[in-house]
Amino acid sequence: MAFRGKEMMKKVMKKVGEKNLTPGVEESLKKSIPDSKVVMGRAKRGLFAGRHIQFGNRISEDGGNKSRRTWKPNVQEKRLFSYILDRHIRIKVTTHALRCIDKAGGIDEYLLRTSYQKMDTEMGLFWKAKIEKMYEELGKMEVAFFSPEDEAKFEQGFKDLKLSEREARKQFRQQMYAGLAEQKKAEEGRSYISFVLASSDDYPDKIVANY
Repeated sequence: MAFRGKEMMKKVMKKVGEKNLTPGVEESLKKSIPDSKVVMGRAKRGLFAGRHIQFGNRISEDGGNKSRRTWKPNVQEKRLFSYILDRHIRIKVTTHALRCIDKAGGIDEYLLRTSYQKMDTEMGLFWKAKIEKMYEELGKMEVAFFSPEDEAKFEQGFKDLKLSEREARKQFRQQMYAGLAEQKKAEEGRSYISFVLASSDDYPDKIVANY
């Protein structure tokens, strides 16, 4: 068990940067992270979705003796694809967090829909702030729509490009194999000439008689 809310807020602001946060996000972050919040130490390296270490007693069957024990969450390391970032994210998640992500429809939807109050880890707050910022930037981008004729032209252009690349690769392989064949023939000719010269030194009379 490690850091409290103020330390978490400082680390998130240091990683994301105050200028990169959308308006009102910093206030909501401060409201959602109370000062007395204690988070599991290794939870700052992944998405735990509220699952942390639990404490209890182990009761023996014979005499009912109690001994302290802990329950740790089931943590898995997964590669999750983000459509907003257009790449895979390697992150440690609990099985409960995986079910929440599947239910939401992906890592982007889970981070956008989950409130800051439930993002009780440093990693979760960092990714949520980053995804929200990029989602807002994508919303400001202009989108162009093409007619079906233009789309057909684009598809035909891509097909022609692929065919030309395939033909270029084919010609390159043919030239490479032809060069290798010529090189092999030249090596065979040189080896035969060296063999003839060597045998003429050993048996000159036989070589002359053959000619």
